[in-house]
Amino acid sequence: MLELRPNCECCDKDLPPESLDARICSFECTFCVACAEGALAQRCPNCSGELVRRPIRPAAALARHPASTTRHLSASATR
Repeated sequence: MLELRPNCECCDKDLPPESLDARICSFECTFCVACAEGALAQRCPNCSGELVRRPIRPAAALARHPASTTRHLSASATR
C-alpha cells in the first residue's frame, strides 16, 4: 500500500493525498510536479527512477488506510 507522503522531498511543499501535483518513484520518494519536471527532469535524485503521477486513494479507502504524516526531505535533491 502506498505511503502517500505529505510533502515534496525537494522543496517541502505540502502534497495532500488528493493532490494531482504529487510525483513518486517506485520507492515512493515524493516530489511536487514543479520540482519533478524542473530541476529533477523526471528522475528521482535518490534512486534515479522515473517520477510518475501519484494515484489518488478513494476517500473510503483513505479513511481505512490514512496517508502518512511523516515528512521527508531528500539530502540528494536539488533545493
